[in-house]
Amino acid sequence: MMVRNLKQTKAVRRNRLKKQKQPLPWRQLLARLFRATVFCASAVFVVVGAILAGRLLLVSGYFSVTSVRVENQQRLQQDEVLALSDIAEGSNIFELDLDMIGRKIEENPWVASARVERVFPDEVVIRLEERQPKAIIHLGYLYYVDGGGEIFKMLDAGDRLDYPLISGLDRQLLLDKPDQTQVLLQGALGLLAQLEERHVFGIDQVSELRIDPQEGITLYTYRSGVPVRFGQNGYSTKLDRLERIYRELEPRMAAIDYIDLNVVERVIVKLDSQRNNGRG
Repeated sequence: MMVRNLKQTKAVRRNRLKKQKQPLPWRQLLARLFRATVFCASAVFVVVGAILAGRLLLVSGYFSVTSVRVENQQRLQQDEVLALSDIAEGSNIFELDLDMIGRKIEENPWVASARVERVFPDEVVIRLEERQPKAIIHLGYLYYVDGGGEIFKMLDAGDRLDYPLISGLDRQLLLDKPDQTQVLLQGALGLLAQLEERHVFGIDQVSELRIDPQEGITLYTYRSGVPVRFGQNGYSTKLDRLERIYRELEPRMAAIDYIDLNVVERVIVKLDSQRNNGRG
């Protein structure tokens, strides 16, 4: 048994000695290395060239701001918006912080949002969304309020006054109970929005909406200042009932003490012959 194993071992060794070592493919390896080197060098040259070309363009003034365009402005003048943006002519268009510029413009109370965009190679576009007043609210001072319930600007000399007045709320209630106040304000704005769509008794017949947290909304007519009690909900149905008889009531508004719409399917009209005809 031992002899047989020794013979097999010697045979394996002789076979190994007979095998010849294969030469390495140097030519193919060198060719591959050369191609890889050329590829890397070309990539480096392309990247470096692009960087140098970009720097040359920046230095040359090709991307310097030559025009700032303002779109969608209605109340604000273009010069006002440009002053707020603080974009200097000749500034590099890539160095502008567009978000910061937009926030600066939005500091103006008339601006709801300002979107600033680059238009290559040398123009900047500012797209505005301006606030639209829906009413004036009395909070110690007079303020504009938009359709979303945002109280955004105290009135100055020269501001328009031909908007319905919202009264009954005070600054302290707004500070102490902002959510409740916003609900009440949204109710008044919702009623105004419906009045804008009416033709018989519409927004032009309204001078004031008074809000009471318990009693709801009382509207005062532009003509003679007649109180119209709307309460807290169902404004559309109540307006329908009022419009059905308003043409008959309109000539006698000076003799009406109040109109109450809070009774289902009825319009209560309280007449007062002694009422001051000069009211309103």
